[in-house]
Amino acid sequence: MSSNGVAMEEGDLSLAYANSAFIPEGEDYPARWQAAAAAFRASLGPRARPGLRYGPQERNLLDLFLPEAEPKGLVLFLHGGYWMGSGREDWSHLAAGPLARGWAVALPSYTLAPALRIAGITREAAAALEAAAALVAGPIVVTGHSAGGHLAARLACEDVALAPETAARLVRSVPISPLADLGPLLRTSMNATLRLDAAEAACESPARRSRRGSTAVTVHVGGHERPSFLWQARLLSEVWACPWHVEPGRHHFDVINALADPGSRLVADLLAG
Repeated sequence: MSSNGVAMEEGDLSLAYANSAFIPEGEDYPARWQAAAAAFRASLGPRARPGLRYGPQERNLLDLFLPEAEPKGLVLFLHGGYWMGSGREDWSHLAAGPLARGWAVALPSYTLAPALRIAGITREAAAALEAAAALVAGPIVVTGHSAGGHLAARLACEDVALAPETAARLVRSVPISPLADLGPLLRTSMNATLRLDAAEAACESPARRSRRGSTAVTVHVGGHERPSFLWQARLLSEVWACPWHVEPGRHHFDVINALADPGSRLVADLLAG
């Protein structure tokens, strides 16, 4: 038993990928996010278009938020939750920064494990991108947090099938605290739900795939995150020879707050200026 009360077997990496146990009042964050997201959606009025279908499965829905003027382009945000929890409704408030800068923002939900494996979730993320791209003209930027950071990076991989016109518009990916190499997750308790094997971990690890040449990438991570997440972020930046930014003083649950601030470094990197 570890000092945090988490049972660990020899070689078990579950503690390395635990977050809330190492964040003060970490268990309170989901309720805060949900309340902020609901208030933000309500404030947008007709500029919020919730529950747009992008696929046949129950959770294949996205919310589209529109700026006051013609959109400069599209931001797609993919939520985290270790591919096992959460949904688009919990993160609406994070659209505030890009919206204030004149960009439309789409937030999809996707089928969660164990109903779908990570390879299937990647395909749903690509389908959500295609559907959102059909609704908003201009350049496309993808971002996401944690497991969503993994998906944002996967959409920047050249092996993920996108329509040629969509791929040409995908100018940038900004993974936030991404899981870039899934190999370590084979040695966590969550793999009982994820059902990863070595082959899928290799195929679905952005750090083991080639980046789409037309898509620029900048990785963000909090300076006070677990060492495993700092390693994951640096690994992706090294393998893809792309910039990475460590935000001082931020942990895994508050590093994403900067998305709501139109003047933040994160939003500047997202929109390239």
